[in-house]
Amino acid sequence: MTLTPALSDAWARAEDRHHRAWREGRVPFDEHRRRRLREFLPLAGLPVGDDARLDELFAAGYLTAYRRHWRGYDDVEAGLTAVADAGLRIALLTNGMPEQQHAKLAALGLSGRVGPVLTAGGLGVAKPRREAFAAACAAVGTPASATLHLGDDHPVDVAGARAAGLRAVHLDRTGTGPPGETERLASLHELATYLDTARLRR
Repeated sequence: MTLTPALSDAWARAEDRHHRAWREGRVPFDEHRRRRLREFLPLAGLPVGDDARLDELFAAGYLTAYRRHWRGYDDVEAGLTAVADAGLRIALLTNGMPEQQHAKLAALGLSGRVGPVLTAGGLGVAKPRREAFAAACAAVGTPASATLHLGDDHPVDVAGARAAGLRAVHLDRTGTGPPGETERLASLHELATYLDTARLRR
């Protein structure tokens, strides 16, 4: 199979649609993966197969390649340093499953450096639900109004956090976020200056 731009776009659309269904609690996690494949495989001219075959294909194909390409952004160290220098507590809130997220942190050399780590799979609720953000606030011991959430998915991370009563900043590395968004960073290299300007220091 040749991965064309059209197929890449189709996979991204399927991922967005079915991951959203899982976040909203409409399908189980494994089923959202199967639905992505059921939608994508016929477009690639490949057979679909039963659930067991889809699970095997996802694990042996997609997940293997996905893990092989885990890479950290070059601004992560600057971001962690900025938070440490500001004396702030940090929690990681992610819409994933615990095992995968901890494996990713280990692979990137970040285990123990960000945490507590809260996952949608572990919490039983995903961003942008208010309960997910409330759990993160409880984990670091701060009220929502005194908590800053930084995320790259504007509807999920920024709008969701604000609806839950948190402050929020959009990490807009691609420059494609909403044009009217004023709380925006293009890189974590800008975080230290932002924290100073916003007076978010202990």
